[in-house]
Amino acid sequence: MPESISADRAPDRASTRSTARKALANTAEVVYAVGSFGISFTMLRNWPDPHDYWRDTDTLAYALVAAVYLPLALRRRAPVTVFAATTACVLTYFTLAYYHVVVVCGLGLALYTVAALRPRRTSLRCAAVALPVLLWGTRLAEPGIGALSVGFVTTMTAVCWVAGDGSRRLAERGERLARLTLQLRHEQEERARQAVTEERLRMARELHDVVAHHLSVVSVQTGLARYVFTTDPDTARTALDTIADSSQEAMADMRRMLLVLRNGDPEEPASPAPTPGLGRLGELAQRVGTAGVTVDVTTSGTPYPLPAGLDLCAYRVVQEALTNVIKHAPTANRATVRVDYRPDTLGITVADDGRPTGRPAPVGGHGLIGMRERATIYGGTVTAGPAPRGGFEVRLTLPVTGAA
Repeated sequence: MPESISADRAPDRASTRSTARKALANTAEVVYAVGSFGISFTMLRNWPDPHDYWRDTDTLAYALVAAVYLPLALRRRAPVTVFAATTACVLTYFTLAYYHVVVVCGLGLALYTVAALRPRRTSLRCAAVALPVLLWGTRLAEPGIGALSVGFVTTMTAVCWVAGDGSRRLAERGERLARLTLQLRHEQEERARQAVTEERLRMARELHDVVAHHLSVVSVQTGLARYVFTTDPDTARTALDTIADSSQEAMADMRRMLLVLRNGDPEEPASPAPTPGLGRLGELAQRVGTAGVTVDVTTSGTPYPLPAGLDLCAYRVVQEALTNVIKHAPTANRATVRVDYRPDTLGITVADDGRPTGRPAPVGGHGLIGMRERATIYGGTVTAGPAPRGGFEVRLTLPVTGAA
């Protein structure tokens, strides 16, 4: 419960911190605007003018200075609008010939904000407007420093624009990096979910194949033992031995899967039981034979070693196909397993000699679904349906280019 409460409160704390940062930034903007106005107000009031270079300071001058600096508190919300208003006030201030220096910084900051928050085309247009206005103010410079004033305002305009444009590009890079980081995190989460889903499906197939096959054999042998328990003790004893062997093999397979889960390495499980493969088809045929279905295994072509995963896939498909013979073909007495080793493909056919019983063929059960899923993982295909000469047939084709 405490962990849940802490997790629920985490977004609230993040939202609170974000709100606090915004409030602090807004307060800083207001303080800057008011402070700049106060400094300019003091300079305008106390700056000496013994030679009458500028117009006498009056209420309109103070009002124009306030109109230049106070709107800067909103410069990040409406940078172009604030720039336009600031430019108009500065132009009016220069035209009326008030002491010019005190408003230059306000126009420079407005230009920097536009360059930092708006596209380059917009900021270049604003710079093209700001420079003539500032040059217009240099006519009010004291005699002897006119050229220096022109150089200063030109350099200041360029510096404000370059700094603002660089800040914008840096912010855009940060946003792109943040988007890429978020996209990467989502892709990692999606891959993790996909891996979990695939592992769950793989284990479901393994459990189905192991449990369905061995329980089918146990069920048939149990029925046989019960039927002949008093009349044919030897047959009953043989059936019980088969049940014991099948149960032990099922436990070994289950133990192997549990070790795979614990070790986290499906390719090299640290299991005392060997991983099933086509080399154990003889054992599988013998076990199915004790359930009443004789299995003939034939091989064509030159056998070659297969990758462990592909070998297990082929074995499980054969095992499930024979399990279906036991479960769904009560009239079948014989089944054949044909393994065809070709240079680039492995072909396996499992067919039985069962006669039609009037029941629908098992074309959509979990077993056939599992077979197709296994084959798809390795680029193979599984087809199932009635055999041309009667019975039911399952065909597996797996690409094995390079396995030989």
